[in-house]
Amino acid sequence: MSSQPVQTHAASALGDAQAALDKTKAQRYIQLMLLVLAAGAIYPILYLRQVYQPTMLEVFHITDSQLGYLYSSLGTIFLLSYLPSGWLADRIAPRLLICFSLIATGLLGLLYSTAPSFHILMLIFGGWGVSTGLTFWAAVIKRVTMIAGSQEQGRFFGLLDGGRGLIEAMLATIAITLFAWVTQTKGEPVAVGFKMVVYLYAFLCIALGVVLALVKDPQGTQDAVANRSARQRSNVLVELKALASIPELWLVAAIVFCGYQVFWATYSFSAYLHEGDIGLTVVMAGTITTLKLWMRPIGGIGGGFLGDRYSKVSVLVIALFLAALSLLGLMAAPRISSHVLLVFLVLFIGILTYAIRGLYWSLLDRCNIPATTMGLAIGLISVLGYSPDVFLPLINGYLTQTFPGVFGYQLYFGYVAVMAALGGFAGLALRNMLNRQEGA
Repeated sequence: MSSQPVQTHAASALGDAQAALDKTKAQRYIQLMLLVLAAGAIYPILYLRQVYQPTMLEVFHITDSQLGYLYSSLGTIFLLSYLPSGWLADRIAPRLLICFSLIATGLLGLLYSTAPSFHILMLIFGGWGVSTGLTFWAAVIKRVTMIAGSQEQGRFFGLLDGGRGLIEAMLATIAITLFAWVTQTKGEPVAVGFKMVVYLYAFLCIALGVVLALVKDPQGTQDAVANRSARQRSNVLVELKALASIPELWLVAAIVFCGYQVFWATYSFSAYLHEGDIGLTVVMAGTITTLKLWMRPIGGIGGGFLGDRYSKVSVLVIALFLAALSLLGLMAAPRISSHVLLVFLVLFIGILTYAIRGLYWSLLDRCNIPATTMGLAIGLISVLGYSPDVFLPLINGYLTQTFPGVFGYQLYFGYVAVMAALGGFAGLALRNMLNRQEGA
């Protein structure tokens, strides 16, 4: 008898919360759109290698190993930045962090366009690590977590990753068209075409940073109050200890760790397809990998909605195991005589990759993490989950240089396939743990 008022009160509270979410739905989706634009504009300039790797080696006069060092330095800065990035996101308005990140990334891009020496390139990549790691990443993830309702986490993160993928695909299509026009139609050297591509991304980042600085965040005042309150009572070591005691958080970190390596594998598709035994031209290989970017909205948004409708963990597990099998299939590319089949395989891996990326952060909602330490939790998971940024470029550079040609890439894809399968098993473990909790 006494439980009835409690249940009625709980239902009323849930109803009020849902009504509040519905009332701010348009506002929350506008904020999500701004986050999508920011995330879609800032990262492509860092990872032009996925379409222009052979061109970058020529323009910068560097080797595969040196390119690996550049991305390893970027990954190292990311690794060092993730935890303080979460700390910052709990204390500084995300809009300010995001604006700074966009403008700084664009300015470094203008220096990058001058094809500087390798030592300057190392400094540029280090700076990008700060501007897209320390001041950007956790701010965006925390923002999405806070503006999404409990039943919207999958679709909001799916829209974030899929939406930014749509922006990236549009920009990449414009960029490869510009590159082809400059180098093939006008007959300019590839260095000139590459500079135009870098200009496109750099000026866009700067312009978007200025625009976002002028757009007032309607949640800014509330966040500032919450941030001041958090600063007064926070103890980082105590918070880290509390987060470390959450076993689900470690499994999410393992899933991100494995799933992120699948994403890294896609950076090498262009160079792999250009290898002798496959023999596609630079423009053709770049076009195929640009088409792959168009799979991001399909994979990210589709995966997010499927996750909300069925089970985020189950959809993620299926995607990881399918990615492992597909990478094994890609290793047989030299024996695939049909370019149509090869393109289909690359695009399918793209869909799976972006479904994985669109889902793994949505699992945070199931980990019972307090809102005041959400940024720190994101930073902690990122330190572990994105650590492949440090060692994977070195593995890639070592294998492709020690085993020249197709074989080096096959070894690399085989390694990533194993990691994808391990991620699938981590997902199964998380699903079992969550099912036991719900049963209890």
